[in-house]
Order: sequence, then structure tokens, then C-alpha cells
Amino acid sequence: MTYALPVLLLIASNVFMTAAWYGHLKYPHAPLLIVIFASWGIALIEYFLAVPANRIGHAVYSTAQLKTIQEVISLAVFAGFSVLFLKESLTLNHLIGFSLIGLGAFVIFKGPF
Repeated sequence: MTYALPVLLLIASNVFMTAAWYGHLKYPHAPLLIVIFASWGIALIEYFLAVPANRIGHAVYSTAQLKTIQEVISLAVFAGFSVLFLKESLTLNHLIGFSLIGLGAFVIFKGPF
């Protein structure tokens, strides 16, 4: 459970952070000040999840591994959010780029060096 809980918390935190950073793009006519405060409120929830994720995770993962996990989750959540909520397409370039980042994650965890 010590290995899984940080990952689950990071997934949840990234859902909130992606919504905070990109959700307002679906509402381009909303006043910027309202968007900023709404995003800030959503991001606060993200912090309540990410900070414990990193605190708990540091018992079993290095900080580089935690950051790598967070980045991979962030890309996966972003890809799903982009397609499902913003109705944008993922192109082959996106998939290749994300795959290269995934390869970097592999090197962090299982690399030959």
C-alpha cells in the first residue's frame, strides 16, 4: 500500500491541477479574474493531495522517482482531459513525444546505468 497510495494521490491531484490549469479554456468568455480565483481554489485541493502523496511516497521512492511518476501521470491525465473535456485530438506527434517521455521514465526506474 505504501507504493500505491502516493500514486493514487498523485493521480487525483493531477486531475484537479489539470482542471485548474486548462478547464477554463472551455469558457473563453469568462472574466479572467473569476477564472484565476476559480483555478486557484481548484489548485488548493490539488495541494491537499500532492503534498501528502510526496510525503508518503518519499518513504519508498526517491524524489526523482516521485517527480517522474508525477510527470507521467500528468501527461496521461492531460491527454485524457484534452480529448474528453476539451474535445481536442491527440496527434501522432503527441503520442510519439509522450512515448519518449515514458522512455525517460523507464530509464529513471529501470535504466541500464
